[in-house]
Amino acid sequence: MQHHTLEPTLRAQRFFAGLDPDYLSLIAGCASTVAFPAGAFLFREGEPANTFYLIRRGKLALEIAAPGADGGALIVQTLGEGDVAGFSWLIEPHRWEFDGRAIERVLAVSMDGTCLRGKCADDPRLGYELMRRFAGLSANRLQATRLQLLDVYGHARHR
Repeated sequence: MQHHTLEPTLRAQRFFAGLDPDYLSLIAGCASTVAFPAGAFLFREGEPANTFYLIRRGKLALEIAAPGADGGALIVQTLGEGDVAGFSWLIEPHRWEFDGRAIERVLAVSMDGTCLRGKCADDPRLGYELMRRFAGLSANRLQATRLQLLDVYGHARHR
C-alpha cells in the first residue's frame, strides 16, 4: 500500500518557505485536500474555527456582513492561488472573524487546526514559528480591512 503525503505540496507553498523540513513533515500529518464549488462557504463568521486553508486553485472572498452592501456582504479581500485563508484556528476563542465564500471553484489543502494546536503544545518552537507566520497574515488582513473601510466610508467625511 502506497502512503500519500501532502508534504511536497506544503513545501511548495510560499507560506511555509524556509520552514524546517521536520516541521513540514509534522504539519503534513494534519493536512487533507478539499474542493468547494463556486458560491459555497468554506467558513462563516462566529462559527468554530478549527481549520485553515492553503488555496491551490480558484478564488475565495473574505467577507463581513454589511447591510446595504451588495448581497449584504462587503468583500474585504480576495484570495487566490498560494494564499492562506484563516488564522482564527490559532487564536482563542477559535471563532471565524470573516465569512469565506468561494467566488469560483476552490481546490485547497485543509489544515486541521486542532491537530496543529496539539503539535504546537508539544513543540513550542513549532508554535512560535507558526504564530510568527500567522501574525504577519493577520496584520495583512487588518490592513486590507482598513483600506476597504476607507474606500467605503471615507467619502462620508467629505460631505
